[in-house]
Amino acid sequence: MKAELIAHDGEELTIQIKIKITGSLFEAEHTILDACNEVGQLATLHAMNRFDTDGSPIQIGGVKFTSKGTTPKFYETPYGAVEVSRFVYQTSKGGKIYCPLELNARIIQNATPRFAQQISHKYANLNAPAVCRDLVENHHRKIAHSYVQDVSDWVGGIASAKEEVWEYTTPDLNEAITSVAISLDGAFILMREDGYREAMVGAISLYDIKGDRQHSIYIGEAPEYGKATFIDRLEEEIAKIKKLYPTATYLGVADGSKNNWSFLEKHTTQQCLDFFHATEYLAEVAYAAFPGKTDKSKREAWLKERCKQLKHEVGAIDAIIAEMEIFAKRKKLSKSIQENLSAAQTYFANNRHRMNYSDHLDQNLPIGSGVTEAACKTLVKQRLCCSGMRWKSQGAKVILSLRALIQTKGRWQQFWDKIDQFGTQICAQGTSN
Repeated sequence: MKAELIAHDGEELTIQIKIKITGSLFEAEHTILDACNEVGQLATLHAMNRFDTDGSPIQIGGVKFTSKGTTPKFYETPYGAVEVSRFVYQTSKGGKIYCPLELNARIIQNATPRFAQQISHKYANLNAPAVCRDLVENHHRKIAHSYVQDVSDWVGGIASAKEEVWEYTTPDLNEAITSVAISLDGAFILMREDGYREAMVGAISLYDIKGDRQHSIYIGEAPEYGKATFIDRLEEEIAKIKKLYPTATYLGVADGSKNNWSFLEKHTTQQCLDFFHATEYLAEVAYAAFPGKTDKSKREAWLKERCKQLKHEVGAIDAIIAEMEIFAKRKKLSKSIQENLSAAQTYFANNRHRMNYSDHLDQNLPIGSGVTEAACKTLVKQRLCCSGMRWKSQGAKVILSLRALIQTKGRWQQFWDKIDQFGTQICAQGTSN
């Protein structure tokens, strides 16, 4: 089985391959995959040659480069490694060798752009050994763990360097956007030198007049002291959205952390304490309402009713706070119940002005930060908190940059469109790789 070039007419290739199909369908499919890989290698070889020069002298930044002839080099593609004889250049003074094909074809760490895209996408979701197993099992491609990391680090370095420079288009949405919810939260990951540190996640969610979420933008940032990079990036995204939707209602949704509100109050006209965090505190108050060991059903009924009231009834927060004051006067509560009740009283008192849930529901506004809570899991924990993982700051940043691009609808392809447009060398300026 060997792919052969039958004809090459301008931009059209005619390739022939003979496949012997035997055994079960499963076995035949493996044979077909190998055949497709052979065709892909041959076609990619000819496709890459289109981006080389004819060996004539070239000018780069006013400096003349002359060809030193062709030298062969292997490049990794989705279908297998291909050996390409390409022209290399140098100035009359010597120095660094320059290869026009690699720049023009957008080669990344000896990988074609499509293969670099595949590897970095997989690495954003799996560790390097798992990526290698996936490539072998599903693509019949065998590459080294270190190569997966090298390519992904390079791509992630571009993503990180361009986060504040490149603008991405918001997808065309079927409904008009009337409200925008902004939320932020953190998730702890294990760092190699500093122990557990907090990575930050931000989400900007766009809602229509019925309260249905139409689109979400995610950002993730590796642990940093002061969180300045994260704040700057989130503010950049907020500014871009406000230009697109200047008349929308801007709502800040978060848990009770003071730092969250000091940020959100600057960028939103309304704020809402995450409803589900509030119910967690109510669950503890239920033990003050019915502290008996046999009062489980009463506690559950009380909690269900208070959650319903808090969510739907105007003024329910004041009634619940007053009820907690009555519970606090009881003398037979255990120390732990008293402490939890006191914490709930403080929490509700500090946030009562952010707990107008019935008003928000009447306006079809969200009352929970579930989008960000979910992002903490899907963006951070699912990839960075697997067993035995410890991270350096740059490694965590690379992963979070890639995952945020992938999880924000439309951005991953736009990112690669920009690499295809501007070239890897220009895109990589400012990276540490």
